[in-house]
Amino acid sequence: MNTRRITDDLEALIAALPERIRIALDRHPRKNELLEVVMDLGRLPEARFPEEAFRLGDQEVTDNDLQWIVDRVGEFGDDNRAGIERTLHRISVIRNRGGRPVGVTCRVGRAVFGTGQIIDDLVRTGESVLLLGRPGVGKTTMLREVARVLADEVGKRVVIVDTSNEIAGDGDVPHPAIGGARRMQVPSTPQQHQVMIEAVENHMPEVVIIDEMSTEAEAMAARTIAERGVQLIATAHGNTLSNLVSNPTLSDLVGGTQTVTLGDIEARRRRTQKTVLERKHKPTFENVVEIQTFDRVGVHRDVGSIVDMMLRGYTVEPEVRMIDGDDVKVLREASGLGGEVADVPQDGPRPRSALFSRRTGDEDSPVSTPARRGLESRESWPTPEPEAEPEPPRATSVYAFGVPRTNLQHAVDRIGAAVDVVDTPDQADMFLTTKSHYNRRPTAVRAAEARGLPVYVLRKASGDQITQFVKRFEPAQRPQQPEESPGRRTSNVVRTALMEAEEASKRVLGGEDRIDLTPQPAFIRRLQHGVGGRYNIGSSSTGQDPFRHVVLRRRRQ
Repeated sequence: MNTRRITDDLEALIAALPERIRIALDRHPRKNELLEVVMDLGRLPEARFPEEAFRLGDQEVTDNDLQWIVDRVGEFGDDNRAGIERTLHRISVIRNRGGRPVGVTCRVGRAVFGTGQIIDDLVRTGESVLLLGRPGVGKTTMLREVARVLADEVGKRVVIVDTSNEIAGDGDVPHPAIGGARRMQVPSTPQQHQVMIEAVENHMPEVVIIDEMSTEAEAMAARTIAERGVQLIATAHGNTLSNLVSNPTLSDLVGGTQTVTLGDIEARRRRTQKTVLERKHKPTFENVVEIQTFDRVGVHRDVGSIVDMMLRGYTVEPEVRMIDGDDVKVLREASGLGGEVADVPQDGPRPRSALFSRRTGDEDSPVSTPARRGLESRESWPTPEPEAEPEPPRATSVYAFGVPRTNLQHAVDRIGAAVDVVDTPDQADMFLTTKSHYNRRPTAVRAAEARGLPVYVLRKASGDQITQFVKRFEPAQRPQQPEESPGRRTSNVVRTALMEAEEASKRVLGGEDRIDLTPQPAFIRRLQHGVGGRYNIGSSSTGQDPFRHVVLRRRRQ
């Protein structure tokens, strides 16, 4: 690994400050940690350090102080930024309505060799990488180091589109921190997207590096560059990937969003409203890095799949990395789809509960969504072994919400079904409600889905509907073993079928394309569809009775 080495030319910045401020800075014990000096007309000058601000004297800033700085730095562009020749420092000016300077921010620019090692594996793959983070967190510093590594160590043709001369410094000679990378200056901020295209058309780069993408034109230019096979390394405004997805100007960088109107059947399958947001196209950047602190980042890989999950309402956590001395440590593996994960963490995206509708067939399976990767694949199907000590007879426990409990209990007693009507959802294996109650999304329904409890929805709480539901638990008409009760036998069959569906779902998540389950009656097939729904994988039924069975398969991209 590269050892960190910092060069900052700090004396060049301090020399551009008024004398009294220079003296105050020289006396400060943390001078080498200085981030920026802020000077506003009529206020006390301030030096800012990590987690601390320090006032430089007790004399207010005057017009002469501000003009002193303006006269000693390079020419200010249309973005009110300037630099100091052959340094990385940035001086930004605040002007009044008449154009007169009323404030100055002098930010220290440092070349920190070794900061790029935390994402070194990403940039060397040839895939495009987008860096996100709050101002001052080190996006440009990391971008500068990545340019040097790709140009000098990997040997690629690297071109930097340097809008405010912040990556390679002020002046015509670029700062040594970018190594052998070439730098193209941008005459004015609105022309950045034109220079981006010019870099590709005129100079045959393998990598284009851009700082602070902020307009729709720049996002479109980046997409054009990516489609030509050029690797992009860039920074953009925003702290997290979710911020970027909701940013209408820059969301195109990660695939964009569009409003889609679903049909009635598809909306029921997805359990969403008919109007939803979906990703518009392939993301420009395959990887997004959230810079959290100077030595800690969050990494999202396979951004397209992750954005799909975010638009479906899932929370996807990034892989968290941290620099520890000369090594990079992974503090937390990614949840959801991002990254090559060893296993699925406990704080991963919450699987959706199964929703069953009353239909004559059993094809009402939940919609397929991107499967989580990395679960260990099992080569053989384990046959359920008999338990050492038999469990006491147990029926399926049902909690009724919006359905008269007395009517449900009467139907259970009359039919002799293997159903226990319980008092609370915590005791239940299944949540029973009506369509009108489910559509209102009360707290009880949301809580059941959050727990992954299967929800069975009746059209209405009529006697016929309740009876048809209870008949699904009616014991099968076959010879009965003397020592086995109907309730015990039915419960064991259901549990074995659900166990098979659980194991098969994990195998699909582990990489298998398709698994055919054992043929089952229609009611058990519906429960197996629900298991597939909880794991967010595709499921369907195939074949003719008595050989009709559920097929679980991986979602096709």
